[in-house]
Amino acid sequence: MTGRSEGKKTGRIPIKRAKGSIDLTFLVLVLLLLVFGLVMMFSASYAYAYYYENNSFHFITRQLVFAVLGLIAMVILSTWDYHIWHRFAWLSMGASVVLLLAVFTQPAVNNARRWIFIGNQSFQPSEIAKLSVVLLFAHIISINHDKMKTFRYGILPFGMILGVLAVLLLMEPHLSGTVLIILIGAVMIFIGGASLKWFALAGVGGAAFAGIAMLIPAIRDRAMYRINVWIDPFIDPQVSGFQTIQSLYAIGSGGLLGAGIGNSRQKYLFLPEPQNDFVFSVVCEELGFVGAVVVILLFVLLVWRGFTIAIKARDRFGTLLAAGLTAQVGIQAVLNIAVVTNTIPNTGIPLPFFSYGGTALAMLLAQMGIILSISRQTALEKE
Repeated sequence: MTGRSEGKKTGRIPIKRAKGSIDLTFLVLVLLLLVFGLVMMFSASYAYAYYYENNSFHFITRQLVFAVLGLIAMVILSTWDYHIWHRFAWLSMGASVVLLLAVFTQPAVNNARRWIFIGNQSFQPSEIAKLSVVLLFAHIISINHDKMKTFRYGILPFGMILGVLAVLLLMEPHLSGTVLIILIGAVMIFIGGASLKWFALAGVGGAAFAGIAMLIPAIRDRAMYRINVWIDPFIDPQVSGFQTIQSLYAIGSGGLLGAGIGNSRQKYLFLPEPQNDFVFSVVCEELGFVGAVVVILLFVLLVWRGFTIAIKARDRFGTLLAAGLTAQVGIQAVLNIAVVTNTIPNTGIPLPFFSYGGTALAMLLAQMGIILSISRQTALEKE
């Protein structure tokens, strides 16, 4: 990888416009997932919206507003020289920590403090934290890439950052956000060239920590209960296992070709909040196995194209940025689909482009704009 120096000069990079052509394949995949996601989110949500909000268009209207804002952000950011993100790496992480602390001043929702409320709007600081991890890790690794095999530079700073974020997220509590951020960080460290022995030590440390935590009766009982419900959701079919059971009913009733768009039965107040984490269940019910495979294939193609852009980036910082942002989408999609099919315990992870959440969608599209910016300069490098 060649290109500009990635040493101390990164702090003085001026704001420039990115030249060259964007990767049209990646852009088309993003737009396909966005349109597909909006259609399915509306189909999954209108019955729930009518019953609870007296307006069938309640969720889709808000989602469309943020989709437009996100598309505008994507276009703008795709024209920026991606090296400008060196400037915002530490600033974004500092803002994330402040916001993660600020949630404890906010009212609890379902016994969790994950949101900051501004008027009628709310957002989860964990969404900003995910982006911050990618920006900061890419920044640090690109500067210290020749020292990544050492403990001081290859694991210590990243472990400290992830540790602070994990503690704050677990206090909310937000287990799914914690798992996602740790996985994104691990991917970044691995791509950055850290020694595999540090991953082995981290695994041993994590297992030891989990073992100590399991000695605490309250944590052990809660963990074992969740595992038992995951193995057999019918042991508590009216409470903890209810959402998983209804999800499996929806998936199973879809068959090969599904009941058709708009014809889901489970979304009629059987499947709780179908517009959120379990929208993929409605996709399976309405579009069947074929539709589910199409959605999965679109995500696979997006991840493939994102990593292709990362591999061909003009420098290490571009590679790390594109890989980290792409990995976030891929990991989140895999975990969401695993949850709704009961492959892993229910952790409440939304499906990118599909699940309701205006702030998350706008930020996701903005991040796709950063990848497009990297693809512009990759194309320019070829020219």
